[in-house]
Amino acid sequence: MNETRYALITGASRGIGRAIALKLAAQGFSVIINYASNEEAARKTLDDITANGGKAELLPFDVSDNKATAAAIESWQAHHEGEYISVVVNNAGIRKDNLMMWMPEEEWHRVLRISLDGFFNVTQPLLTSMLVKKWGRIVNIASLSGIKGMPGQANYSAAKGGLIAATKALAQEVAKKRVTVNAVAPGFIKSDMTADLNEAELKRLIPAGRFGEAEEVAELVAFLVSDAAAYITGEVISINGGIYT
Repeated sequence: MNETRYALITGASRGIGRAIALKLAAQGFSVIINYASNEEAARKTLDDITANGGKAELLPFDVSDNKATAAAIESWQAHHEGEYISVVVNNAGIRKDNLMMWMPEEEWHRVLRISLDGFFNVTQPLLTSMLVKKWGRIVNIASLSGIKGMPGQANYSAAKGGLIAATKALAQEVAKKRVTVNAVAPGFIKSDMTADLNEAELKRLIPAGRFGEAEEVAELVAFLVSDAAAYITGEVISINGGIYT
């Protein structure tokens, strides 16, 4: 890359988001590490990137808060005159698993606000620059749950299913301006989000016989944001060891 390309990864302090940040930095992107509260983990990601010669900066905000997100993006733009964020990876998300009959209303809304509202809050203000510059990459981290639906995850399945539908719609809106929009749908990946699951039991359901690694998801994202993936848009790519095809 001859010019600096900035990549914003939401929820980049740990897990899949951290792996994506490290991978994109290694590929020459200047990485913007978003986090909501875990500054210590975010700084660890930043330090690991810079220690390996990469470029990165922190940008804390809660993706579910529209005003806070807009203010953070405006502040970044004010400090980077003439630059724009050409890659956004909407990775931030949480699980609040519960059977719907026992699910508190707040558990429903909180999961949707972070995954689905967060996608809108982050992506919408970045679109204009991508369209004007005629180059952009948007990757939304969805889930197997958003494709298949999982019991005890009506909220999470709804959020990720909505994210998949939004991916397909937005891809058609922006394709002519060389902006691609794709979703990656991981299955069971080793991370903080799956730490409470019974890996020994669940891996019996996976044809590959194991949980995936966050770095494997990062490899797929890195390809989708590259110039080589310019003709791929509106797609949902599963990475799940064959558990659901």
